[in-house]
Amino acid sequence: MKRILIIDDDHHILLMIKKMLERAGFEIELASNGNEGLELFKRIQADLVITDIIMPEKEGLETIREMKRLRSDLKIIAMSGGGKISADNYLNTAKIFGASKVLEKPFSQKTMISTVTDLLGASS
Repeated sequence: MKRILIIDDDHHILLMIKKMLERAGFEIELASNGNEGLELFKRIQADLVITDIIMPEKEGLETIREMKRLRSDLKIIAMSGGGKISADNYLNTAKIFGASKVLEKPFSQKTMISTVTDLLGASS
């Protein structure tokens, strides 16, 4: 079973994505910010990380950069609904920092599942 680490400071988003992906057959770990996500990432063997960009304590761009430094082959999905600037700007920067795919919030369940299975392969 493929293990996915989801990092987002919005508890509702975390639970929504967790339920989506568990129903699709993935094992899910959750973190509420980049610091927590990095610590968990160092302890577990995640096949994929899904991270929000705008978060307190340690934002997603810095988290992506540090995780890629630890494991250059790591697959990462960055997601953002924007903030002071449009989501496109954050997501383009996330690609530069090493995100494999990007998703603009809000996204559909179908979009999330297909993005995850594209990166991990159909077998979970």
